[in-house]
Amino acid sequence: MSSSSTSSIPSVEQFRRCLSLQYPSIPIYTPNDPRYLPILEASIQNLRFCPSSTQKMQPLVIVTPLQDSHVQATVICCKKFKLELKVRSNGHDYEGISYASDVPFVMLDLFLMNSIKVDVEEGSAWVQAGATLGELYYTIANESEDYGFPAGICPTVGVGGHISGGGFGTMTRKYGLAADNILDARLVDVNGEILNKTSMGDDLFWAIRGGGGANFGVVLSWKVKLVPVPKNVTVFTLTRDLEHGATSLVHKWQQIAHNLPEDLYIKVLLDRANEGKDEDSRTIIATFQSLFLGKVEQLLHIMEQCFPELNLKSKECEKLSWIQSVLYFAGFDPYGPREVLLVRTLKRTQTRRRFFKSKSDYVKKPLSETELEGIWKIYYDPRVEVPHMLWVPGGGVMSAIPPSQIPYPHRRNTYAIEYMAFWDEHGNDAENENINWVRRLYGYMEPYVSKEPREAYINFRDLDLGESKDGNATYEQAKAWGIKYFMGNFDRLVKVKTEVDPDNFFRNEQNIPVNPHFGEHA
Repeated sequence: MSSSSTSSIPSVEQFRRCLSLQYPSIPIYTPNDPRYLPILEASIQNLRFCPSSTQKMQPLVIVTPLQDSHVQATVICCKKFKLELKVRSNGHDYEGISYASDVPFVMLDLFLMNSIKVDVEEGSAWVQAGATLGELYYTIANESEDYGFPAGICPTVGVGGHISGGGFGTMTRKYGLAADNILDARLVDVNGEILNKTSMGDDLFWAIRGGGGANFGVVLSWKVKLVPVPKNVTVFTLTRDLEHGATSLVHKWQQIAHNLPEDLYIKVLLDRANEGKDEDSRTIIATFQSLFLGKVEQLLHIMEQCFPELNLKSKECEKLSWIQSVLYFAGFDPYGPREVLLVRTLKRTQTRRRFFKSKSDYVKKPLSETELEGIWKIYYDPRVEVPHMLWVPGGGVMSAIPPSQIPYPHRRNTYAIEYMAFWDEHGNDAENENINWVRRLYGYMEPYVSKEPREAYINFRDLDLGESKDGNATYEQAKAWGIKYFMGNFDRLVKVKTEVDPDNFFRNEQNIPVNPHFGEHA
């Protein structure tokens, strides 16, 4: 269904009048406005949830606020006329829940609220929730080459959602998650009031840094702590196929990646190669991609000591500035103009908008080479168009931070896994085959990953874990996903939610539930 009919919801016109009375100039778009569809589709990152691809509803109304008071008014008017509200930073929710739903809703699209103010002297920056990571990195580097920020590698990801779910990247082993580096925040609560760290209190400030900010209010902006970066960093990307020892190298990586010095980050990407050729020539490519916060010589020494099997050579290393490394990991030319970080839509070939499905896991013990070979067999299934896995190392500072310091609890694992299938073919058959492939691989991995619970990462949202289509899950229902995402922190999140949003105004398919009888379950 391309959009939910505004005429069938009497409160929509009342909502529009409510907003217009307070702010006549506030930008509001309904489905019959020619600008509605371009705005809606501009930040749809997963084609599964495009209007032409999904049976889910699109927004009754899109509001694109220009200032904080517009957000306040939208919350107040939605609440007054009992309209569900969804908030979008830049549309990277993997299940599209910020812009598509099974129930009618208003979408608050924050893309125009993207200002960034860097205070080099204090080592901090205020960044509005509608800004992207690329805009944040670009602005920091323009102010000072001495600072960076530890968050994700994809420059089009919105800051609002990324930080509120945790946010890991190439400097996580050195500095922790993006959410570990938040000094303050500004949030519109269910009453339309603007709160900061002091006025919202310790519990709410704790909850929005990794517990999914949209469960508790609308995050307007974050005050982030900038982190020092050296004048030069070192990067490398090495690929190995099965014929050149990929299986044994991945096996060794599992044993050492989390124990390396915290300045060194090495991730693994697993892909299928030689598509369309005969079965004998098919292979798996393991890509080892690294950031080292130091010099080439130091890196080579560490690799010789810890991972000699990779046989890293000096000529395979590149010396870059930190901002050049941001371009490098985003797939851009590190020596090209950094302004490409300001492009908010995905235009590069390797990350063009596609259909995709993702799941996540955390691992404590290495898989054997035989168990890895079981993954390769699943990769060869011709029904999956583009299979992909990302393995991200833990350890370093991450393992030193208590699991309850913020809601993100996954501190004691050796590495995290993201499973993905990408496809370009429209239709239910292609979707079902590719999604089923991800589920099959996830099923194969069950014996080898974390247990009780089988942990999952909220920023790799997965509705397979359970969902409530109307957003009104009970405590028991929400445990299906809540314990996997938040483990021992789930109950505290429920307590905060019950205190700050007792009527469950801020809700989604996998929200933190309200529990008025919380004491019975605590």
